[in-house]
Amino acid sequence: MKKYIVGRALFVIPIMLVLSFFTFALTYLSPSDPIALRYERMGAVPDQELLEAEREAAGLNDPFLVQYWNWLRNVLRGDLGKSYFYGTSVWSEMTRRIPNTLTLTGATLLLTVLFATPLGILSAVKQGTWVDGLIRFVSFFGVSMPSFWVGTLLMYAFGVKLKLLPILGSGDLQHLVLPAVTLAFWMVSLYVRRVRGSMLEEMNKDYLTGALAQGMSRRRVILKQILPNSLLSVITMFAMSIGSLLGGATIVETIFEWKGVGKMAVEAISVRDYPIIQGYVLWMAIIYVTVNLVVDLSYHYLDPRIRLGGRR
Repeated sequence: MKKYIVGRALFVIPIMLVLSFFTFALTYLSPSDPIALRYERMGAVPDQELLEAEREAAGLNDPFLVQYWNWLRNVLRGDLGKSYFYGTSVWSEMTRRIPNTLTLTGATLLLTVLFATPLGILSAVKQGTWVDGLIRFVSFFGVSMPSFWVGTLLMYAFGVKLKLLPILGSGDLQHLVLPAVTLAFWMVSLYVRRVRGSMLEEMNKDYLTGALAQGMSRRRVILKQILPNSLLSVITMFAMSIGSLLGGATIVETIFEWKGVGKMAVEAISVRDYPIIQGYVLWMAIIYVTVNLVVDLSYHYLDPRIRLGGRR
């Protein structure tokens, strides 16, 4: 187990190097000048000498490989650079946004688990009944609706008409409700269908008949055997959802002005803030690599028949 974890951790190094190289190359090839864009947003018209001086100070006039090496060397020291737009370090800007994204992710996942798991189980157990039909219809509706449309409807209903919740901003629990429900609405609908499908697949296997023939109650078989086995197929998809949420649900964060890393990335792209973009890509890469490792380890503990590293 330890050798497997160490091997996976070492495998991260070349992945991160290749990803960082291509990300830096894409930003380098962009035709836009971030220094000039910053002055444009300020409404100022600087002369060419000032622009050249700031480009030289930021290292933008150096050759590509020199720029990449200087950036990589600073990253290895824990310095992600300085934002062109905010004027602060990338790391300080990200640490200011990450707690908001973590809060939104936690609330969304909590709502998803609380609603998707029991509804998926109920739909599978009541297969073919009106309860199953209703749950499937609502989940199909939820999966089909884009998040920006659901968020707009919630803003209009609970913010404009009923005036129960604030529409924009981040911070307290009231601001959290609408963006969390918007994200959870789609995720609950998706995972209800996934849990139902996995449950039905397990319920059609022979061991259910054998367990019932031995006198075990149907409820006990479902909770003790069918549910754990069916959740194995849900874990990978759920882990990828965690990764995307931790990366920042860009559309929802932008709509609700939730100051997370997703909204930060959108703002950075709009103003060509390359250090922020590069820091965000590294953050996303670390998240997905870590999530994949945790998924592999969870498989091993949830099903002892699975052995890591290709050994049985």
